Amino acid sequence: MSKPFYEAKARIEKVEGVHRRATLEAGATVEFGVHGAIKEHFRLTDAEDLPLPVDYVVAATGA
Repeated sequence: MSKPFYEAKARIEKVEGVHRRATLEAGATVEFGVHGAIKEHFRLTDAEDLPLPVDYVVAATGA
């Protein structure tokens, strides 16, 4: 098996409840959690509105 071409390095920490903070290797940080229909479905009324992790994935693909 060949060596990986690229290995992502990020640190994720739990802030509170569903709020997470990721620190990327370059030093940038991103906050993520829940919002909209997902928040309503799971009845997370006290959670702060933050982007879902999938929101970042979609944005990164340029879609």
